[in-house]
Amino acid sequence: MRLSHERVLCFPRLLLDELGSFQGFRSDNGELIERILVSGKASFIERRKAEEDPSFKQLIPYVVMVWSDRLLFYVRGKKTEEGRLRSLGSVGVGGHISVTDHSLFERDIREVFAAGLRREVAEEVDVQTEYSERVAGLINDDSNPVGRVHLGILVIWKLAKPKVVKRERSITSLEFLTLEELRKRRETLETWSQIVIDAPFFAWRRKIAD
Repeated sequence: MRLSHERVLCFPRLLLDELGSFQGFRSDNGELIERILVSGKASFIERRKAEEDPSFKQLIPYVVMVWSDRLLFYVRGKKTEEGRLRSLGSVGVGGHISVTDHSLFERDIREVFAAGLRREVAEEVDVQTEYSERVAGLINDDSNPVGRVHLGILVIWKLAKPKVVKRERSITSLEFLTLEELRKRRETLETWSQIVIDAPFFAWRRKIAD
């Protein structure tokens, strides 16, 4: 879908301010995203407009896949749609919730979000193993133009086996790395991934270990 015609799920930045704005990572079990989705203020907006309007936040599921003590890592190649993220390393898989996801579930915006999450992951990688899923928190970074118009929902997939194969051609260097190995590459990571690996590890590792 061309960027100029795509409509994506957004909500007013003022709503985040009302609920408690923050910078970086905020641990949350899904309560805040639930409040955003059921607020009645989330809507689909032309992506081209949303990318340039910081009065809106685009909701982005950011799925971090964990196997044992390792996180899935990859590099966004030259074919990455978002030019501002090209050649940067990432530990998160996901993307925009599109109006096409809305057509699947007309009544419940929470189901729309869940459907969009799975579609985005399936477009980028093929997960060939069982997994459990938990919402671990939120990512907000107002320090740069990309972050100012997005809000990340950090979702942890705990994988039974390290079996993930890339589907999207823009993905390169896919592998599982320890937190220590990722921190050595910190300066080459996109800011959301930096925020994830900088967050208190116990805050979300304890959840996936349960």
